[in-house]
Amino acid sequence: MIEAGFALASELYGPRALVDQAVRAERAGFSFALLSDHYHPWLPQQGNSPFAWSVLGAIGQATERLKLGTGVTCPLIRYHPALIAQAAATVASLIPGRFWLGLGAGEHLNEHVYGDAWPPPHLRHEMLREAIEVIRALWQGEEVSHYGATYSVDEARLYTLPEELPPILVAASGPEAATLAGEAGDGLVSTAPQKELVQQFESAGGRGKPRIGQATVCWAPDGATARKQALQRWANTAIPGKATWEIKTTDLFAALTKNTTEEQVAAEILCSPDPEEHLARMRKFAEAGFDHVMIHNVGEDEEGFFRFYERDVLPRVRSLSRAA
Repeated sequence: MIEAGFALASELYGPRALVDQAVRAERAGFSFALLSDHYHPWLPQQGNSPFAWSVLGAIGQATERLKLGTGVTCPLIRYHPALIAQAAATVASLIPGRFWLGLGAGEHLNEHVYGDAWPPPHLRHEMLREAIEVIRALWQGEEVSHYGATYSVDEARLYTLPEELPPILVAASGPEAATLAGEAGDGLVSTAPQKELVQQFESAGGRGKPRIGQATVCWAPDGATARKQALQRWANTAIPGKATWEIKTTDLFAALTKNTTEEQVAAEILCSPDPEEHLARMRKFAEAGFDHVMIHNVGEDEEGFFRFYERDVLPRVRSLSRAA
């Protein structure tokens, strides 16, 4: 069965709006939400980037059933994994059984802020594997001393732990990260409906674990408006995935998207008010082997989007799952 979720875009909205959207997503029928964890937005005009962990606490208290997670946190440079272990344990204690810790290898855009060097991809994956080891060790509730290739932990112990530890979901867009997700994670997060990625994840130990796919859409009352809004608000989607990990500043993203067209953005983002097209986009993820699909809406009218999904899309997700 496919579960439908909602992506909380901290690049586009401030903390109060994100809390309101989470409450509205729960009421609309979404079963989970993941909140992006950035220091900067991708583009200056997106205009926001609140501290994700404060927002998570507020959302947890404002909702009742919605599963909640980070989508995703990078515990490599900007955050030490011992800090993330504590933060995640606290949120999981606030909302028992409802928190997922999403982790990934990050982007230069956010991880350079302390002046640290940005490692190459293979090293980032090694760092992420070690970070997960540190987090899991601290979640055992015993004193931990760890002196590894990247991280040191000196006689640290977490005293506040949830009764049920949160699963760790690992973001992946290629085979190396998918292997890491299968071996070290409890689930997979990806933004592309790639069957080969899911197969790699499963072969590395991910069989039976949750697989979350993120579909970016732009809902508006008509396609022309949707394409215009998608270009204004999310032109960064036209930059190839590997490049986005390496670009350092929002101004560089803006320069690289200066000549991006509506057609280029619409090739990546579904810009449509047609429920059949939205269901078809979700079906692609189901056919690739994902069992959760998270909708990331970049349109301006969030309430219109929620009404559309509540009325025309979410009631049909169950039949979509059976068809897949």
